[in-house]
Amino acid sequence: MADFDLVIRGGTVVTASDTIVCDVGVKDGVIAALGSKLAKGAKEIDATGKLVLPGGIDSHVHVDQLSSSGAYTADTFLSGTRSAMCGGTTGIIPFAAQFKGQSLRKTVEDYHAKADGQAMTDYAFHLIISDPTESVIGQELPALIKDGYTSFKIYLTYDALKLNDRQFLEVLAAARREGAMVMVHAENHDMIAWLSEKLLEFGHTAPKFHRVAHANIAEGEATNRAIALAELVDQPILMVHVSAKEAIERIRAAKARGVKVYAETCPQYLFLTEDDLDKDGFEGAKCMCSPPPRDKDNQEFVWQGLADGTFDVFSSDHAPYRYDSPTGKRVGGADTSFKKVANGVPGLEIRMPMLFSAGVLTGRIDINKFVALCCTNPAKMYGLYPRKGTIAVGADADIAIWDAEKKVTISIDMLHDDMDYTPYEGHEVTGWPIISMVRGAIVWNDGEVLAKPGDGKFLRCDVPATARPRGTSVHGFNPTSGDYIKF
Repeated sequence: MADFDLVIRGGTVVTASDTIVCDVGVKDGVIAALGSKLAKGAKEIDATGKLVLPGGIDSHVHVDQLSSSGAYTADTFLSGTRSAMCGGTTGIIPFAAQFKGQSLRKTVEDYHAKADGQAMTDYAFHLIISDPTESVIGQELPALIKDGYTSFKIYLTYDALKLNDRQFLEVLAAARREGAMVMVHAENHDMIAWLSEKLLEFGHTAPKFHRVAHANIAEGEATNRAIALAELVDQPILMVHVSAKEAIERIRAAKARGVKVYAETCPQYLFLTEDDLDKDGFEGAKCMCSPPPRDKDNQEFVWQGLADGTFDVFSSDHAPYRYDSPTGKRVGGADTSFKKVANGVPGLEIRMPMLFSAGVLTGRIDINKFVALCCTNPAKMYGLYPRKGTIAVGADADIAIWDAEKKVTISIDMLHDDMDYTPYEGHEVTGWPIISMVRGAIVWNDGEVLAKPGDGKFLRCDVPATARPRGTSVHGFNPTSGDYIKF
């Protein structure tokens, strides 16, 4: 009788801290042994000359979600998780999005109904809080955190979603009290609204003007304000989809003085620029997202942030709105103004291969940082580590075997989402996962999807260590206990 259900032989095993050639033994869906010349497995994979990485965790995706504008994502939990695993990602964390007037608990139940029997990979949920009423903050949110929903996102822009500073402080205090990670979409709403109004007044309606309205300084100001409010309450926060130099500088400065602020960036800020929004007709809408892609020089600041530790997480912010659809990019009508175009770009499947090719193979980041950004840190940030995000004895056998020399030209025809375009059409990459497995089961095998709908399981998240406050706020007041400390 075989000692293991599966043995992966002779691959180069990479974690966030180590790189070693060894075998990986899997038993009952869990990594049971790491070493050389492991005993026989019922099934064996020869990974000689290949990289054996933890399965990626994409901790910022939008699937089966209605937006505040009325647009609806093309990807369901079935197509979204299918696309993920074909790109080496074996776990996703989408959003259960509350709209004003909705019960937070009912929102979560609705999203579970969408995922049940559909997901091919494991998944957890973030919450989106747009209506922080007394009952939501005092009753529903604490109960949901205890049930394993330990992270939630708030917006500082969008009419239907934004919180004012007072509401944001109440949410931060609740997160501090209960133990949760707060994610922040940071753009100054009034700056964007004022610029948009002036642009439209002068007839500037094309997609390229979305970039003008969402100015760098609007992201920088809101980032600075979010950090200040979080520092006041002594609550860790994670700034999502950071794009602008001005925001990066403020995050870097806050980290340097010991503030518990974390940051995420995305492929669109490394591989798209404002020029991609300036295409004939409506074509630029394919690359519209918020914050938008910036100029070429700004890309270098994003790369520097990945290399120097300013960024902790690399996510896709997969927001798949079809180009030729009245519920997608054209939700505002055919050739509508930039203000009414559905915001978001797809990126689930290409997230890891594009960063590997342009980051690891060029020497911008090393392979261990790549694993940290795409696998380990997301698991730590959101309470899934060490069960997920690493290759270690006792961890789930979520593994991606990579051919570091495989060359792929990205095209909508070879991707596995339900989109009608990719903004990265024709982009050539080197390095692609040839096998992905979830809890020891092979779900993707070099061109063949093996997982079945419903194979993916819901993941209950623990309170992450990263969500713990330093101890007291900068002004000496503890908003949880009410204690005032004189310095």
